[in-house]
Amino acid sequence: MRRRFLSAALLALALAAGAAQAEAPLAARLAAAAPAANPAVLDLAARAAECARRQGLLDSLHHLAVIDYSLPSTQPRLWVFDLDRGRLLFQELVAHGRNTGDTLAQHFSNVDGSKMSSIGLFQAADTYYGNNGYSLRLRGLDPGFNDHALGRAIVMHGAPYVSREIAERLGRLGRSWGCPAVRQEIARTVIDTLKGGALLFAYYPDRRWLAESPFFKCSPGAAPAAQVAAASGSAGTNG
Repeated sequence: MRRRFLSAALLALALAAGAAQAEAPLAARLAAAAPAANPAVLDLAARAAECARRQGLLDSLHHLAVIDYSLPSTQPRLWVFDLDRGRLLFQELVAHGRNTGDTLAQHFSNVDGSKMSSIGLFQAADTYYGNNGYSLRLRGLDPGFNDHALGRAIVMHGAPYVSREIAERLGRLGRSWGCPAVRQEIARTVIDTLKGGALLFAYYPDRRWLAESPFFKCSPGAAPAAQVAAASGSAGTNG
């Protein structure tokens, strides 16, 4: 009888812990799952994701990817979360565009042919096989900042120039034509995790984007630019 009581008590505690985790704000769950990520960036990602859901842009949301382009390309700066379980699935290297910068990303664009990365909120669409192998189309949701992503063929794909060895040899990763390229060894798994509707939040402390993005305007709170200024430094340019 005592053993049965203890088992029931432990089950109740586990259920209560799960319920508490489910009820915790999304930003807090992301920060707990990814302590190496900048919590201010994760807070912005959570706000953008929740705003997209409120605007009716999502049927459901099970996975969220966050890229922090304020970090050098030699550091893991892509995080992929399982929101249903509150788990971090991937913490990975990710490349930026050739004209976005060398080790540090500094310039971003929404213009075809710029060979620059785009910032803002994206939704993962379908997959296909292209010049870079298995690839994931990204639909840009931020008007004026990434909404030409489909036309520009800004996609997630694997690339041989994304690896720890390349970073150590060159002092930076190789660069794409604007795509968030990842290691070939994990590309398919990451793409299959995100395809079909997951969100990807690509961050950089660009003042105009932080002030104008519709995904920071759904709920009251600290001004995004002020919220991240201390941790992120000065902003670059978005063409």
